[in-house]
Amino acid sequence: MATKLGTKAFSLLKYSSPQNVTRMLSQAAPAPFDIQHSNPFAKKVDAVPVAKYGGRHTITMLPGGGIGPEMMTYVREVFRYAGVPVDFEVIQIDQKSESDEDLEYAITSIRRNGVGIKGNIETGSARPGVMSRNVGLRNELDLFVNVLHAKSHPGINSRHRDIDVFIVRQNTEGEYAMLEHESVPGVVESMKVITDENSARVARYAFEFARKNGRKKVTTVHKANIMKLSDGLFLEVSKQMSKEYPEIQHSDMIIDNTCMQLVSNPHQFDVINTTNLYGSIVSNVVCGLIGGAGLFSGRNYGDHYAVFEPGTRNTGTAIAGKNIANPIAMLQASVDMLHHLGHTQHAKMIDDAIYKTVNEDRIHTPDLGGQATSIDVVQNIIKYLQQSTRKIN
Repeated sequence: MATKLGTKAFSLLKYSSPQNVTRMLSQAAPAPFDIQHSNPFAKKVDAVPVAKYGGRHTITMLPGGGIGPEMMTYVREVFRYAGVPVDFEVIQIDQKSESDEDLEYAITSIRRNGVGIKGNIETGSARPGVMSRNVGLRNELDLFVNVLHAKSHPGINSRHRDIDVFIVRQNTEGEYAMLEHESVPGVVESMKVITDENSARVARYAFEFARKNGRKKVTTVHKANIMKLSDGLFLEVSKQMSKEYPEIQHSDMIIDNTCMQLVSNPHQFDVINTTNLYGSIVSNVVCGLIGGAGLFSGRNYGDHYAVFEPGTRNTGTAIAGKNIANPIAMLQASVDMLHHLGHTQHAKMIDDAIYKTVNEDRIHTPDLGGQATSIDVVQNIIKYLQQSTRKIN
């Protein structure tokens, strides 16, 4: 098993040159706004008092690229009709800029407000030195875990029915550390970073989540048969953590077999605990089985901050502005956000309107085999919200 280096262990350290080791360790404690695109360690952050004005929450909204801006318009419209006591601080990030100035401001805003909702932020530059804004945001805020709930909709035709799986994904390391270099011309090396500390954090989250939500089984997904040190560490930490939760069954499965099992027999899964890249793969596979990218939301949590977004993190550039994008994933992310803030009545009202629109009225956009526009879906949801608010008043 990998040797521990303080609390920051990574399995391939011993294969790196002394110069690279020195460089990486020197990056482990960056300046407050040294955005950690190339830093493999999401730093622990201190909480900033959350801003609340007149009993209302202020939320950081990052529309992102592609269909993001139009989806955020729908969120604001739905919130207006539902009477949600939330205000949005909208921050646009220039996706073509190589500067981190916009991202720094967005991070400051989330630290001030405590909560954000976002579309996918494209990184326009292909230069190696300009890294993903999405990864930088997660690392800088220490959003160490991502949770996606893949649950079948009865009103949507899919290959499998009655699927109900939670995917708990490590969110700040693995291949997403983005430590790459060309050692000699034509030979590129990419470092995968796994730490015992963050593996334990996500494993504990998965088991605590299972316990609190009445789930019976946690499956750790890995590739430890090949990556014996990195994935071996992640798997071993999960096995040790499972001993603290004897009432919850724990098993493990190799990532390639997991994909096959999800397609052939998805009902065997309950809670999946996995690394960053495998979580992305598994999320897209299971969402594709039961409706696609337009339905499911993702939640990013740290010790102090939370950011909500569509679950599969697709930008949707090809369909932007065509009034055919499915707004449900972003609206569902907003429902998750309201639950997080404690606005359960408003969350339930919007969630019920979404459910009736998708499963009873079957107002479906083209990605679900329907003919409805994005606005058709939103207007139908608003119709139910108007009925609900009249009953309350």
